Amino acid sequence: MTELKSRIAFCFLALFVANATAAPAIAQDDWKLIWSDEFKGNKLDYSKWGIEENAFGGGNSELQLYTDRKENVRVVGGHLIIEARKDEPNIVGTGREYSSGRLRTKHRGDWKYGRIEVRAKLPRGQGIWPAIWMLPTDEKYGGWAASGEIDIMELVGHKPDEVLGTLHYGDKWPNNKYTGSSFDLPNGTFADDFHTFAIEWEASRIRWFVDGKLYQTQTKWSTTAAPFPAPFDQRFHLLLNVSVGGKLPGDPDATTKFPQRMLVDYVRVYQRP
Repeated sequence: MTELKSRIAFCFLALFVANATAAPAIAQDDWKLIWSDEFKGNKLDYSKWGIEENAFGGGNSELQLYTDRKENVRVVGGHLIIEARKDEPNIVGTGREYSSGRLRTKHRGDWKYGRIEVRAKLPRGQGIWPAIWMLPTDEKYGGWAASGEIDIMELVGHKPDEVLGTLHYGDKWPNNKYTGSSFDLPNGTFADDFHTFAIEWEASRIRWFVDGKLYQTQTKWSTTAAPFPAPFDQRFHLLLNVSVGGKLPGDPDATTKFPQRMLVDYVRVYQRP
């Protein structure tokens, strides 16, 4: 009985501490922190992040030019800031009038399985599309989406109280498949304050969390190139970006205010020993 009471007291204390801090507590016997960026100081750590520069539209008819300018990507006051801007038309000869930032950890942080957790405050507005997601580092099973894609969080800007979690898999486009779900805030929007977005990725299941609340579990996926649990049995890396326009959110309109910023407080990756 004494041991039981001690365990109950310990659980109560752990719950109190978790509620008193910015992020949900992770049971230390379950997960070990193996990679993180807390964005201290005022410089991006290039040993952990690469910045993309392109105007390809992401394969989604997006309108932005991704740049490495400080106007679009910077670390200030303990936060990574990814800023979407409406600039002068024809930015550096690209024909684009919007600019933004996209970062990835490829070859700086690549993981197979684990808990990936990001605390962020999101932008909003028609045509704004922030995302926290993962792509295969090696594309062992072929081009998108045969080798998979894990969307930890996407927000469609005109629905600022809802985020999406999605898996992409199956075969190469256009024969790809996707499955997912959404999470709605009970009050306010994701632009009002910081929230924690996470997945727990294991060999036979992937689970999605917002602020420590489980809202989706996926256990069925496939690729034409190999049996289950492919394609999610290989190394993936993390991407953070804010897109402008595209097939999912549509284009900005007169109601869209610029600039729009995603502020990232931290990125943490855990694995089980």
